[in-house]
Amino acid sequence: MTGGRFPGIAGILFDKDGTLIRYDESWGPVNREAARIASAGDADLEPRLLLAAGMDPVSGQTRADSLLAAGNAAEIALGFAAAGSPIDAAELTVLLDDLFVRAVEYAVPVTDMRVLFRRLKAQGLKIGIASSDNESSIRRTAARFEIDGWVDFVAGYDSGFGTKPEPGMLLGFCESTGLEPRQVAMVGDNAHDLHMGHAAGAGLKVGVLTGTGTRETLAALADICIDDITVLQSLLQG
Repeated sequence: MTGGRFPGIAGILFDKDGTLIRYDESWGPVNREAARIASAGDADLEPRLLLAAGMDPVSGQTRADSLLAAGNAAEIALGFAAAGSPIDAAELTVLLDDLFVRAVEYAVPVTDMRVLFRRLKAQGLKIGIASSDNESSIRRTAARFEIDGWVDFVAGYDSGFGTKPEPGMLLGFCESTGLEPRQVAMVGDNAHDLHMGHAAGAGLKVGVLTGTGTRETLAALADICIDDITVLQSLLQG
């Protein structure tokens, strides 16, 4: 059990994109490729799809809590279809999931995750990752950054725990680790991460500013907002 400013926290459930990896650097090119795939060769359609899903095609900025920032492959596919993609949403979901798995190779970590996760585990914390990405992508990310040995639980939108902002992923983490929700810190960069934390009864909701969320969009939902996940060690250290 840890002490620090938030005593009683014994586990951390991390979002992935924008939390463990930097969103713009990692996902900007991937979002553009997703729109290219969905446009089926129509160059004029690509920017319209990006805008509809939440990314400015000129600046590359992605809007907080938009489809691209917070949605899973199935939701993004439906959004692209509604915005004019000629590809069937079910087929497009498969294409996007494949793209998102390949995108792992281009992910830019927020910090040296091996060092951070080793230190968090040394504090006795259970660690999980819950993402709107698919489970294969999450596991490949953990393997690429050599943190899979310190991760006790993984859940993607296709893992059977439901999708954010429903509480299922956090409750699944608790069932897997033997923790109570009040012992868990939910850490994420979007409102749906924090809404999941509220829905599940998480003891601590932490907003991070390395993704698409801002202090303004997260402050009302989070118990605390931090610049990035490197602060967690001192925040929870007894």
